[in-house]
Amino acid sequence: MGELRPRRARATAAALLGGALIVVAALSGCATGGATAADHPRRSGTPHSKPSRPTEDPSASSRPTPTVTPTPTAVGFDKAAQSVDDPASTWVVANKQRGLKPPEYVPGDLVYPDVTYVNRQPMRQEVATALVAMFAAGKAEAGLEFSVQSAYRSYESQVRVYNDDVARNGQAYADTDTARPGHSEHQTGLAVDISAVQAKCSLAACFAQTPQGEWLAANAWRFGFLLRYPADKVPVTGFTFEPWHFRYIGAPLAAQLHATGVTTLEEFFGVPGGTTYQ
Repeated sequence: MGELRPRRARATAAALLGGALIVVAALSGCATGGATAADHPRRSGTPHSKPSRPTEDPSASSRPTPTVTPTPTAVGFDKAAQSVDDPASTWVVANKQRGLKPPEYVPGDLVYPDVTYVNRQPMRQEVATALVAMFAAGKAEAGLEFSVQSAYRSYESQVRVYNDDVARNGQAYADTDTARPGHSEHQTGLAVDISAVQAKCSLAACFAQTPQGEWLAANAWRFGFLLRYPADKVPVTGFTFEPWHFRYIGAPLAAQLHATGVTTLEEFFGVPGGTTYQ
């Protein structure tokens, strides 16, 4: 969710979004999910110039937080069945207005599913079970193979990722695409960045046009996942289009969003979102 990624992803995402407001670890080997240069290609130390994509509108910080009206649900669906505040809940909503409480939250059931990894990072047990099923279905139904680009990242790991982006590009730019520590969905253990095998358009907006990206966009809801940052919802989610970033929310909620056509948790639950931090 709003994580550090190659500059080509920034440029491609900007091209897709047009004039809209653009806002928004290698081997971890342990449950702390430490990020390294392999997880974030720009951290390789190769000199490069500052990206040319426009930063946030300077007046954005003075704008009020968008008011989101809760979406009606089908009869029998209880929106209060789980908490949207508890970071241990599969319905938790974390964004720029809603930080995790506590900020240093660590999931208690992190595991490594038997799947292909780019960066071997763990995830919650329930997420792992659903992910294995989804990858198997993609292979059986469409002959597609997937890998986990990244999953759980600790608060400390996100500090390093965010500070690296700020050091290279400035805070205003970093806030458009890298979550501040304590605001990242990856810290919940519920988010997974997915890549194609063989790798193509990894962590780039063009992943949406790959067979893997198209299959995931159409089918991830069946396994309890949500494409968390749609291209047309930047003002709501606060982050640029990330067709590789899938958030586990559980099958019942995913089916409900799919049935109602709602694409963001902010809109479904009627909670604050937007492009500025609280």
